[in-house]
Amino acid sequence: MKNELNSGGHHLNPDAKNTVKKLILLFAAVTIVASAAFAGGETYSSKDMKQSAAPQPFCDWYANQEWNASVWGTYAFTGSDWPDDRYLAVDHAWGGGADIKFFFARYFGIGVQGFGLNARDTVGAALGTLTLRYPLPCTRFAPYVYVGGGTIFNGSEIEAHGEENDPDFFRTIHTADSKAVGQFGGGLEIRLTPHLGIIHDFNWNIIDGHDNNFGMIRTGINFAF
Repeated sequence: MKNELNSGGHHLNPDAKNTVKKLILLFAAVTIVASAAFAGGETYSSKDMKQSAAPQPFCDWYANQEWNASVWGTYAFTGSDWPDDRYLAVDHAWGGGADIKFFFARYFGIGVQGFGLNARDTVGAALGTLTLRYPLPCTRFAPYVYVGGGTIFNGSEIEAHGEENDPDFFRTIHTADSKAVGQFGGGLEIRLTPHLGIIHDFNWNIIDGHDNNFGMIRTGINFAF
């Protein structure tokens, strides 16, 4: 009985041995795969993982030095009613223009501007400009202000003859001489890409003489290179 007990206590039957071998091999295989998976990558702290997951903002929408070439449409309106205006001779007019600027520093640019207005006659102007802009850090937006000066030409001058209530009252219109013009304004540029933007602004134009001033609202496209 003693020998039978010892024999039964220390020897497994063939089926049990096979089962144990399979379990050992399965455990070894799982251990090897798991070790390879964890040993193959670098170890990161939770802080590093948060930092790497956060997208970095793009901050190069505006260059420190760049050329700008803009084309725009405009709506102009006079500061006086058309009978009293001495240059455009209309209450409002549509037109368009273009300007080229060089930003020699991130915030300062100099340039030239030209535009035409479909008033009573086609009025044209050419100006030199100085622009101050402030690109908001790491955004597409840049508000700006500018001043300019030059000449405006081919306007219409209205002359009144007599008193308005007089039955013989009449007005004559003739082409006006070229005049000096000053301009100041401000607006906003939105960059779609670092080389393409949309501009929208307003400026006020002061012409030499009485009752000649007018405003312009401009919207257009700016190319930066």
